[in-house]
Amino acid sequence: MKIFDSHCHLDDRSFARDLREVLNRAADAGIIRMMTIGVNSQTSARAVSLAKSHAEIYASVGIHPHDVASCSESTLQDLVALAKSHQVRAWGEIGLDFNRMYSPRKDQEKWFARQLEIAADLGLPMIFHERDSNGRFLEMLKNQGPPALNGVVHCFSGNQGELEKYLALGLYIGITGIVTIQSRGAQLRQMIPAIPADRLLVETDAPYLVPAPEKNSIRRNEPAFVKSVLLRVAEVRDEDPERLADTIWNNTCRLYRIDA
Repeated sequence: MKIFDSHCHLDDRSFARDLREVLNRAADAGIIRMMTIGVNSQTSARAVSLAKSHAEIYASVGIHPHDVASCSESTLQDLVALAKSHQVRAWGEIGLDFNRMYSPRKDQEKWFARQLEIAADLGLPMIFHERDSNGRFLEMLKNQGPPALNGVVHCFSGNQGELEKYLALGLYIGITGIVTIQSRGAQLRQMIPAIPADRLLVETDAPYLVPAPEKNSIRRNEPAFVKSVLLRVAEVRDEDPERLADTIWNNTCRLYRIDA
């Protein structure tokens, strides 16, 4: 079984002291590729540096909705320069988050629209973040996104109607450790069988969202634990785990345009 952790944050300071051990544990669990995600100019630069230093790591660059209050055209042009690296295979994570409102709504919408444009110009798939936008995220994707939308809704936790609209737009759906949590993941588990197999991705969002059973004893998530996510998804879908792992591997490589 080979697995691709499609979304993690390996530049996080919690990995500073033991990243090599983290990568070794991932390899032992069959996780042999990882996408580490940029959320601002600093983390994007660190993500690219990690990808250049480790063959199993790829990188994305982008400005998260939490961080767009300080975004500028100059910031984005710096990211465009970073995106020229062979290791950069996606733009993101980008989107809208009207839950905590770390950045004003007008800034979120302005820079989300601009990043949609840049990613389309570069031909990069997009990694999307959405939380409590009450339909505005979908509205902007339809009205301001490129005609051929290519991307993944990271950490999907929406409702059935939103899922259907994302799939109609041709997007992939990223599933995290939430699926393994008894109460919090109940609604998600009900929807997972309706996701076409060729649109599924699995992710850790490490160091966040530790799945079960690891959640019972470990506080920091890491790529090795994405295997628990995949196994739970296979159980919910009543599919052979190895066959599903192969499908999800191919999906992730196809999205990020990596040789499978």
